[in-house]
Amino acid sequence: MVKSYVVDAFASEIFKGNPAAVLFVDHFPSDEMMQNIAMENKLSETAFAVKKDDNHYDLRWFSPAGEIDLCGHATLATGFLVFQKAAPKDGQSVVFNTMSGDLTVTKKGDLYEMDFPTYDLKAIPVTEAMTEAYGARPDAAYLGRDLVCVFPQGTAIAEMDPDMEKLKKLDGMAQHVTAIVDDEYDCVSRSFAPKLGINEDPVCGSGHCHIAPYWSERLGKHQLTAYQASPRSGVLHCDYEGKRTKLSGEAVLYSENEVNLAI
Repeated sequence: MVKSYVVDAFASEIFKGNPAAVLFVDHFPSDEMMQNIAMENKLSETAFAVKKDDNHYDLRWFSPAGEIDLCGHATLATGFLVFQKAAPKDGQSVVFNTMSGDLTVTKKGDLYEMDFPTYDLKAIPVTEAMTEAYGARPDAAYLGRDLVCVFPQGTAIAEMDPDMEKLKKLDGMAQHVTAIVDDEYDCVSRSFAPKLGINEDPVCGSGHCHIAPYWSERLGKHQLTAYQASPRSGVLHCDYEGKRTKLSGEAVLYSENEVNLAI
């Protein structure tokens, strides 16, 4: 039996932010087993971590539909648990070896700061298919790993009800919508990933490796506070540094149980 945790990432209280399952294992189970566990969990991501030493872990992430190359909230959740359960020896940082290279998580007070790669964005034409999928016409569209559609200021992002079948036909692994807001946040967004078996990713860290660079360049500021307007909601503190984007957030433990890997 292996301990399995669920952590609400980018949240300061349970039932907010984005829940991720995290399992610390001696070695990675088979891909089939990890995929089956992710499907059973039915969360947007399940993370599997193998400890190499006190400050280094191997880390992989699985959605209900397959393994992915980068996940923010599950990395935050894993880092949070390392600091809560394992207490790294040297300083306040832990390094995860992943498909996207080495990712460092640093504890800074109540926040956990993640150092992530920035996705390059290419401007693409706004299409009728995008308008039909979202029920509103974007001002602009950009493609990196994911699709980012930028909507006019004042667009009711929180009230959007996209057509998931039509979203599946759009470019990108996931599809993000974003706009400027007139409050304490610099931008608002939502993230959808029906291709990964997830209608909505409540708070998407890797998505903000697209969104934060866009708004940073447009607004002329490196540090942003981003609000994800899913029903669960979440806040991300973003620091755009060109090829790297740092994302910070809080996390809280929701549950702890056991999974039988011997079956």
